[in-house]
Amino acid sequence: MMKKIFCWILALTLVLAMTGCGRTPVRGENTVQIYYLNSEETRVVMEDYNLSSTGLEERIEELLERLKQLPEKHSLKAPLAMGFEVLETNFSEGKLTIDVDEHYKSLPLTTEVLVRGAIVRTLTQLEGVNYIEITVNSNQLFDGLGELVGWMNGEQFIQNDGNEINTYEPVRIKLFFANESGDGLIGAYREKHYSTNTPLERFVVEETIAGPSGQVSGLYATVNPTTKILNIMTKDGICYVNLDDSFLTVPGNSSLELAVYSIGSALGELNSINKVQILVNGEIPESLHNSVYERNLDIVTTL
Repeated sequence: MMKKIFCWILALTLVLAMTGCGRTPVRGENTVQIYYLNSEETRVVMEDYNLSSTGLEERIEELLERLKQLPEKHSLKAPLAMGFEVLETNFSEGKLTIDVDEHYKSLPLTTEVLVRGAIVRTLTQLEGVNYIEITVNSNQLFDGLGELVGWMNGEQFIQNDGNEINTYEPVRIKLFFANESGDGLIGAYREKHYSTNTPLERFVVEETIAGPSGQVSGLYATVNPTTKILNIMTKDGICYVNLDDSFLTVPGNSSLELAVYSIGSALGELNSINKVQILVNGEIPESLHNSVYERNLDIVTTL
C-alpha cells in the first residue's frame, strides 16, 4: 500500500513538473549564460551568450563588460548597471575580487542578493574561476542578516532547472552530521541563500548530502555524497524522500541508521514535517530495520 501511495504521489509530481518545463538550450563550448534581473527585480533570468575571447582573464573582462550592458530585452536589467560602479577587479589563483563603490549598499535587500547571485553565476561558469568576492571600497561585504559574505561560488545560489531563477532568500537551517566515532549526530546551523523555486525540504536534503562545510571541526558526513535525490514530496505532514541506491553505501564510520536519522532530524526541524519516510528507488530498503524517522534525541548533540 505504501508503495502504491508513493507511486501515485510521484506520478502526480512528474505531471506537475512537466507542465512547467521549458526548452533546454543546446550550447557550444564557447557559450555561457549571462544572468540578468527582471524589471521588477524579483528574479534572475538567463540568456545565452557566445564568448569571443579565448584567454581566461580576457573572458573575465568580457563577461564583466556584458554584465554592465543592457540586454536586448529591455525588460531586463544588467546586474552591474544598478546604480553603483565597479572600482577595481583583481583575479589570482582562481579567485576574483570585485570592488564596488558605496552606492552598492543602497540596493534593496532582495535586489542585492539577486545582483550578487547573477554576478557569481555568470562568472563561475568560466573554468578556472572558482570563487567571487565583492568588496565595498575595499571593505568586506555583509549581507542583510549582518553576516560576512566572503568568498562565493555558484553552489551558494541554488538554481532550478528552468530558464529562470526565483528570488533568492537567506535561510538558516539546522543540519546533522556524524561525530568522529560514528555513533551519534551533532547538530550545526548553516546559513545560505537559496532560490524560492527550490522546495525547502529538497534544499535541506541536498545540504545534508553535501556534508559538512569544513568550517566547523568534528563533523563527518553521514550520507554518500554521490547520492541522487529522485523525488521529495510532503503530504499530510509526512515527507517522502526517494533516493537512488547510492544511499545504501555509507561513508566513513557512519551507518544506514545514522544516515536516516541525519536526514530525518534535519527535515524534522521544519514546522511542516512530522515524520520522514526514506525510500530507495521508490521502495523501502530491506537493509533498513526502520526507514521511518522518529525523533531520537539520545544520539544528538548540538554545537
